[in-house]
Amino acid sequence: MHLSTALLLSLSIAHIATAVTYPIVDTAQAQAYDAAKAIESPTAGERYYGQDAQYAGNAPAYQHNHDGTVSDQVTGLMWTQDPGAKKTYAAALAAAAKCRVGGYRDWRLPSIKELYSLIQFNGTDPDPRATSSRSLTPFIDTSYFNFEYGDTSKNERIIDSQFASSTLYVSTTMKGAKTDFGVNFADGRIKGYGLVDPRGREKTFYVLYVRGNPNYGVNQYSDNLDGTIKDRATGLTWMQADSGESMDWPTALKYAEDMQHAGYSDWRLPNAKELQSIIDYTRSPDTTDSAAIDPLFKCTEIINEQGVKDYGNYWTSSTHVNTRGAAQAVYFSFGRSLGYMRDRFTGEGAWLDVHGAGSQRSDPKVGDASQFPQGRGPQGDAIRIQNMVRLVRGGEAVRVTQ
Repeated sequence: MHLSTALLLSLSIAHIATAVTYPIVDTAQAQAYDAAKAIESPTAGERYYGQDAQYAGNAPAYQHNHDGTVSDQVTGLMWTQDPGAKKTYAAALAAAAKCRVGGYRDWRLPSIKELYSLIQFNGTDPDPRATSSRSLTPFIDTSYFNFEYGDTSKNERIIDSQFASSTLYVSTTMKGAKTDFGVNFADGRIKGYGLVDPRGREKTFYVLYVRGNPNYGVNQYSDNLDGTIKDRATGLTWMQADSGESMDWPTALKYAEDMQHAGYSDWRLPNAKELQSIIDYTRSPDTTDSAAIDPLFKCTEIINEQGVKDYGNYWTSSTHVNTRGAAQAVYFSFGRSLGYMRDRFTGEGAWLDVHGAGSQRSDPKVGDASQFPQGRGPQGDAIRIQNMVRLVRGGEAVRVTQ
């Protein structure tokens, strides 16, 4: 064998061995923000430097197949284009086996990681009380996927556009409800949705089916023995330990940009889709007495609003824009996703795990959490503002210079 042939073969084998099987699609957030509004992109050393818009990864890239399917050129997944009418969870599972869109027979209900690959953070979170979707932008590319907001003529809210996944919560939400993790492409969140409401009615979801790349969403971790964890599936390297203390969003950005660890100085605050990639949806505080993450990682314990041991919410670098501005940023709950709920019969309030460990919500970037003693929003989402941080480096992300 010639030396050049041997070298090429060696390089080919090395490439196969290190091939990324779980490529993270960029969030498509290209606008920079401060704690309230859109701003010019900060420069190194300036406040708010290092946020999502200042790093570009695998740009979303889809292909119309003109047969009712859409191919994702980044992930290798193929999707049905039209979610059709809403279905119960049981009906969604059953219909997957019967789906023949595009002439294919191997459609499946997507995992929450597959489904979240479609989210884009150039959308706008509506006011839940709004009655019109005019001028709103959803969190999915509507030039490729059919999308509808909730139907107010059927007593739905504008934000009732939840899409089902195959990922059931390993614990329960509210007061023992069996729960499915879904992506809401109307308001840009992952929440655990009870399959049956308190009145005994089955919840219905929009559904997109997926096929291809069976390894998408499957992590391949290795301990680098230097305080970092490599995920060969995504190409990302993570800090094994978290920040050990909570902080507001601008402080989290600065913490990331100032970090020197394991010989590297290019650490960053992960964007929403990067951070979601390390959620372990087989784990929860109530079922494994742990955070929803692989045990290779170290998570700081906290005492939550219920007064019990728990694990924190973790900031991302992604702003969560709503119709009132850009005062919130995305976080993930690696512990219970608490909300303050009142019993509809007695009026008595209590903190409950309303959305599950692994949910994605948003917090004010700065402020005083004591102003929200009973949370905020329809499910009384706990507001902390001071959240934990876990840093990342590598992958396809490159700094954007403007």
